[in-house]
Amino acid sequence: MSAEATNPATPGPVVPSAPRRRSRPRIDLRRLGRAALLGPASRGRLPDAIGHVVEAHRAHHPDADLEPLHRAYVLAESSHRGQMRKSGEPYITHPLAVTLILAELGAETTALTASLLHDTVEDTDVTLDQVGEEFGAEVRYLVDGVTKLEKVDYGAAAEPETFRKMLVATGNDVRVMSIKLADRLHNMRTLGVMRPEKQERIAKVTRDVLIPLAERLGVQALKTELEDLVFAILHPEEYEHTRALIVDNASRADDPLAEFAEAMRAVLRDADIQAEVLIRPRHFVSVHRASRKRGRMRGADFGRLLVLVNEDADCYAVLGELHTCMTPVVSEFKDFIAVPKFNLYQSLHTAVAREDGQVAEVLIRTHQMHKVAEAGVIALGNPYTAPAEEQARGRVPADEERVDPTRPGWLSRLLDWQEAAPDPDTFWSTLREDLAQDREITVFRPDGGTLGLPEGATCVDAAYAQYGEDAHACIGARVNGRLATLSTVLRDGDMVQLLMGQDPASEPSREWLEHAHTPAARIAIQRWLATHPAPAEHEGGAGTAEDPGAAKAAEATARSAADPATPDAPASRPGAAITVVDRPDASVRLAGCCTPVPLDEVTGFAVRGGVVTVHRAECSAVARMANAGREEVDVRWGDTTGCRVTLVAESFGRPHLLADLTEAMALEGAEIVSATVEPPTQQRVRHTYTVQLPDAGHLPTLLRAMRNVPGVYDVGRAQHHASASPDAG
Repeated sequence: MSAEATNPATPGPVVPSAPRRRSRPRIDLRRLGRAALLGPASRGRLPDAIGHVVEAHRAHHPDADLEPLHRAYVLAESSHRGQMRKSGEPYITHPLAVTLILAELGAETTALTASLLHDTVEDTDVTLDQVGEEFGAEVRYLVDGVTKLEKVDYGAAAEPETFRKMLVATGNDVRVMSIKLADRLHNMRTLGVMRPEKQERIAKVTRDVLIPLAERLGVQALKTELEDLVFAILHPEEYEHTRALIVDNASRADDPLAEFAEAMRAVLRDADIQAEVLIRPRHFVSVHRASRKRGRMRGADFGRLLVLVNEDADCYAVLGELHTCMTPVVSEFKDFIAVPKFNLYQSLHTAVAREDGQVAEVLIRTHQMHKVAEAGVIALGNPYTAPAEEQARGRVPADEERVDPTRPGWLSRLLDWQEAAPDPDTFWSTLREDLAQDREITVFRPDGGTLGLPEGATCVDAAYAQYGEDAHACIGARVNGRLATLSTVLRDGDMVQLLMGQDPASEPSREWLEHAHTPAARIAIQRWLATHPAPAEHEGGAGTAEDPGAAKAAEATARSAADPATPDAPASRPGAAITVVDRPDASVRLAGCCTPVPLDEVTGFAVRGGVVTVHRAECSAVARMANAGREEVDVRWGDTTGCRVTLVAESFGRPHLLADLTEAMALEGAEIVSATVEPPTQQRVRHTYTVQLPDAGHLPTLLRAMRNVPGVYDVGRAQHHASASPDAG
């Protein structure tokens, strides 16, 4: 099957597609379908009607057992006998065409068997039990997965509930959706016999649901043809304009892409690199997008060059030669081999230019990468069959175990949120919104794990992706080591640490809905808010600070503590022994702007009244006082290691945070001399504590203990800005 779509109004493609393994004439499915009905097949051989399926299947699986295909065809043909499609063709032509599509993409025998039978349960008297008895549990599961729900039973909800059923089945076996995509492709190819309004309705569902699913499953060959068929139905004028562009380009005397390809072949021959260089024409939608982006289309814009090699290392060797011997367009380089796309796609992308301004895009990949790029999950065969070496070692999972190693993260997320959307309308609208987010990013967790999220996702989405409904207790995040609000939009490769509260009373904020892009986050927040109505003044949830009364009480408590800290704490207090060299009787003050403690490197300055003020050596006030002409005095710490220090803690607000923080400080032997808690701003709270420590060496341990309190994201020594006056200190 060609990945390039044909014009629905004409019998053949406008531009020839790149040749496959070997050229085969297009099979006339109408003729074969009629032939299947006119006479029985000879005993002992496959019917002529599926000879083309067998040929395509053996090209990928030369040792396949064809007996199940024989039996499936016989059952399908006899069951559908007498049924006709709206086009007037025998109905058997449809399952044959769907099976051919999958066979050419490399589907294994079980999927092809189910494909031949995919409409029998829905449209004939064959039952699922009969399918299971005759062909086994796997084929039964696949046929059941693609069987539609009856409108008689579900009414208007039949279509969304059918898709929900298929997606749940796909969660256990991705081959279900492979069959559905091939089924939709053949139906779209023959949609011209339908009424225009029905064509439009089917095309819109295909655009909104099936095409994004094909993209996410990596089945580009199906996705591109579906895009073109939908384009022709929903945008006929733009389609005809694009078709005219392609026809005009095909009539050109010169072919820049062919010239580029020949130049590349010469470069790779000289480098002794075995490679196949092919021209891949763009499909209609791709040409349309390129013309809108670039305006005037040039010859090289109508296709790409595909370089196929044998090994991964050869891809980079080709890239090096092309960039050395031709003029690379550096901004076009992308490495999807080292970092594959979320839909299994791997390739190197680059572009080269020549003197006349023509630019050719180049895709470099191995033959296996190309197979997966075209067929996606279909190319992976049966995901539940253990590799031969594991079977030999007896490492085959139990029959009931259906752990799919190919199940992508987006599908797991979709299956999670659909359970929380019992209403068909909610499910249907949310599904379309979710699938519209067709790019995915990967963010990393501190434990080395990863989260797959749609592009545009925020920390709110990351929280619900990692913790489910427990994310209601999220109180903040660090992104790449720095504090970030929950509304922060994440980028591919970010390191995300979610800060979770421990209080069961934590709750989400209505504001989070504005920053939730994933269905899982939105549905979880909406469901919580619906069951926990609250007065407006109490909305804000886990992201807000303790209520104003609590903040004021904390501040009042702090002010009623021991003597409040002064900007310069007298050194005569316990543990603050400073020796002033050559001035043993000098009065000493420790600077409040940097709160030096024993073991800090310090320096002193003489200020008014003969007082020596002591600063940490890195304090910003030191340079200002030196520039102002203040006399620098040599000071050093005495024998006492106790100290008084001012600490500033930054936190997200939550109930009982102040109590937990002061308890952690007390456990480390810190005596709180004074404390202030500023009113919360933008969901953050700033605490300032002056504490007495029996030993300055305990300070790092105290800082760690305070940072480990849930909700606290940073603790450090006070760094007040010194006054502009030289007397400051």
